[in-house]
Amino acid sequence: MVKLLWGIIKSTRPRQWIKNFAVFAAVIFSGTLFDQNALTTSIIAFVLFCAFSSATYLLNDVFDIDRDKLHPFKRKRPIASGLVPVPLATSLALFTIIVALPLSYKLSPAFFFASLAYLILQLFYSVILKQIILIDVLVIAAGFVLRVYGGVWAIDAHLNVWFLLSVTSFALFLAIGKRRSELTLMQGQAPSHRETLLHYPENLLDILTSMFATAAWLTYAFFAFLQPPIQTTKLVSNLLGGLALPFTEAKFLMVTIPVVIYAVMRYLYIIYEKKEGESPERVLLSDKPLLTTVVLWLFLVIGINYYLGA
Repeated sequence: MVKLLWGIIKSTRPRQWIKNFAVFAAVIFSGTLFDQNALTTSIIAFVLFCAFSSATYLLNDVFDIDRDKLHPFKRKRPIASGLVPVPLATSLALFTIIVALPLSYKLSPAFFFASLAYLILQLFYSVILKQIILIDVLVIAAGFVLRVYGGVWAIDAHLNVWFLLSVTSFALFLAIGKRRSELTLMQGQAPSHRETLLHYPENLLDILTSMFATAAWLTYAFFAFLQPPIQTTKLVSNLLGGLALPFTEAKFLMVTIPVVIYAVMRYLYIIYEKKEGESPERVLLSDKPLLTTVVLWLFLVIGINYYLGA
């Protein structure tokens, strides 16, 4: 019984809930991080997306059980190994969806439609879309985008188009990096595990990785540049004025651009040199330089948006 319970918990992939922190992007960049209602709504949205993503992981493992048995790591998953019966996994997934969807509508009708779109997209991905070259990458990226905009719609925030382009570019970069790493990992067994990998030549994946890596940092740079200038507090103005620098009103968010560029470069290094990237959440938690960079970026963004300005 204990093993079964542990198998169920493992099948819901709590480690991958880290992706759902994307819903907090809206509350951070909209300037409402310390608004109790907005923050509470974002936390609830995060919990609901964790429920939805876990349900889709259960269903995905059910659909992929034969392929997972051929994978060097995924064959050890509870469903693929037989620890968690398929009927139980399916029932838990459907129960979670049935309970969580009405709660998402109560939170926000717009968030409900984002959640529903995410569930439908993931279901079609598990059944057929993962077998279609390029479409599979777009669907993976769309999952990230829906997480972010689920958070946006939950609190009724309004962010400019460069925010959307930046999120989309980063999502595509992570998605194509995932495919590039899977191809390296599986090598000759790739077609047996995922048929689409047979149609992804290495040079195509390299070109796409480079393209989306460039798009990721460049769209973020435009987003940072087009943010309104920040009027500094009197204390900060006095400190900077003593240096005779024109920083009392500036686009301070641009300071984070080099940090983002380094993060993109580091992730490329992880894909090509460390031969990792198949699991972005595992990379983030295990690679100390990348994790430090993300924490530094978050510290700078919050500091600039909430403590530097008047």
